[in-house]
Amino acid sequence: MMRELYTQIIMDHYQRPRNRGEIDNPDIEEHLLNPLCGDEVTVYALFEGDKVSDVKFGGRGCAISQASASMMTERLMGKSREAAEKEIKGFKSMMTGETEFPEMDDLAALKGVIQYPSRIKCATLAWNAFQKGMNDGG
Repeated sequence: MMRELYTQIIMDHYQRPRNRGEIDNPDIEEHLLNPLCGDEVTVYALFEGDKVSDVKFGGRGCAISQASASMMTERLMGKSREAAEKEIKGFKSMMTGETEFPEMDDLAALKGVIQYPSRIKCATLAWNAFQKGMNDGG
C-alpha cells in the first residue's frame, strides 16, 4: 500500500515537475551528469540575502532523478543557506541509510531507491548540484 503511494508521488513529480525551468542571472547555476545512466540536471538558484528566493531545475533523466529534483526545489525554497545545507545533508544521509525518512513526507517516496545502489546517484543528483553550487560560492 505505501509502496503504491510512493510510486504515485514519484510519478506525480516526474509528470508534473514543480519549478522546472531556468532563472536569469542566477546566483547558482550548476550542471551535473550521472555518467552511469546519462541523467543530467542543471540547478538554478537565487538568494535574497541569506534565503533561497527561487530555485529551478532543468535536465533530463529517469523518473527518480527528475522527481527528486522537483521535490528538492519545493524543499529548499525559502530556506536559509544553513537550513538548505542541513536539508541536503539530511537527504543524502537518508539515501545512504544512515538516518530514517520521516514517514509523512514526499521524500519518503524515494526510500525504496536505497535497495538499488546504482539508483541512489539518480536520486541525489540535483541535491549534489545545489550543494556544489553553494560550495563554489553561489
